[in-house]
Amino acid sequence: MSQPFDAAGDLADAPRTGGRQRPKDAATLILTRHRRGGAEVLMGRRAPGHVFMASKWVFPGGRIERGDFAAAAARELPAADAARLAREVPARRARALAVAAVRETFEETGLLLARPAPRASVAGSWRGFRAEGALPDLAALSYVARAVTPPGRSRRFDARFFMADAAALLHPEPTAGCGELDEIAWIPLEETAALDLPAITRFVLGEVRARLEQPDRPLPFVRMVRGRHRIEHQD
Repeated sequence: MSQPFDAAGDLADAPRTGGRQRPKDAATLILTRHRRGGAEVLMGRRAPGHVFMASKWVFPGGRIERGDFAAAAARELPAADAARLAREVPARRARALAVAAVRETFEETGLLLARPAPRASVAGSWRGFRAEGALPDLAALSYVARAVTPPGRSRRFDARFFMADAAALLHPEPTAGCGELDEIAWIPLEETAALDLPAITRFVLGEVRARLEQPDRPLPFVRMVRGRHRIEHQD
């Protein structure tokens, strides 16, 4: 079972600013692997200087960028996951969310959820990825959760969480990435509770535990409605 959502923790992790910002589309990738002791998950600690969730342990991810809409892929999203996303946003943006999750993971950790491809010279945010001789493997992704940052916070995101098995990575170990995360590690899933986590990350980790046993469980959507957090489950 996933954990109950800690509303008080969420509000403390994202303090009020008094402004009214519209959430920006963002994507996050949860990479898992199995070792003899059990499941491990890839996480990174945000640098202390960040305005949003400084020093917290999180999954790699970030906002959609313009280049994500036109980026090529080795394989496309599974039909069921693409259909789920297309209920929320137009199909082109749905695909861009999946693409952004793969790109952000590469930028922050150096890991390529990809298949080998000829090196290509492209402009913009995909230059480094394509220079590695790879194309994103969207077929390795599963869409597993959605969460919207509460109103009035310093940063607001409409975040989609994807999962993938580390077996789909071209290289198994992370590098330093772009420096946004000051520590990156594979952490035993049972040890993540001891980390300094944002409330939504703690909730999603509970969902990860459940999905490793029941992959087809309904997708949770976490948001604030009339001042109270609500979790809706979608098939």
